Amino acid sequence: MPLHKYPPALWDALKLKEGIYARLPAHYLRALQDTRKPSPVHWRPHGLKYRLNPKSGQRERVQDVPVVPFMPPHANEGLWGGEGWLSGYRYAKNDKLSTRLKKTWKPQLFMRDLYSEILDKKFTIPVTMRTLDLIDDAYGFDFYILKTAKQDLNSKLGMDLKRAMLLRLSSRDPNLHPSDPAKRDQIYNKYKAFEIPREEAEWVGLSLEEAVEKQRLLEKKDPLPLFKVYVDELVQQMAAQKLAEPVLIDKK
Repeated sequence: MPLHKYPPALWDALKLKEGIYARLPAHYLRALQDTRKPSPVHWRPHGLKYRLNPKSGQRERVQDVPVVPFMPPHANEGLWGGEGWLSGYRYAKNDKLSTRLKKTWKPQLFMRDLYSEILDKKFTIPVTMRTLDLIDDAYGFDFYILKTAKQDLNSKLGMDLKRAMLLRLSSRDPNLHPSDPAKRDQIYNKYKAFEIPREEAEWVGLSLEEAVEKQRLLEKKDPLPLFKVYVDELVQQMAAQKLAEPVLIDKK
């Protein structure tokens, strides 16, 4: 006899179909259920199912085994470019006949000042060398944040920056270079391809807990004072009573 009506593996998916979860915006729910895998960083896919063994010449099956890094909590405070902690083993003194020792490989972090044109602000962020290469490949910090998918950013800071940039683009905030409208328009036009409605930008990068709290505040209504309730009821009763009174017709 099962202890639960539904398997625990389905609980997260089922809770999105009822209650306040089901009232979250459709575009946010679609983004939340996006199950795309992050781009490979610590491994390289073969890109084929079979290959010829160079020694025997026989056709053999190839299997991709993804190497999934562990992301510690403080990774959300930086931009690691998809890198993370890797756990494995090494041989003592590089001797394969010796005992294997457990080891964790960690990416090297650097504190760098990164400037955002859209936000007109400089951020000091811990990054890896791979992140700096990705920023160069994207032709700038803003392009890197806006182009990179949530799965590849894998950072709360990165998604918060993306939401702030999208909000400014959607509103074309005049506070950006207020004394230089030409430069402001140039920046907004440069990133125009990433503009989305403000109603969607407000939800980008929110965790499920943050989104539920946001929806709760949107639905929250201040309690109506009792005297207003009684006044409305009295007005309705008087209106109904007036309609029920017979109409006298003057026959003169």
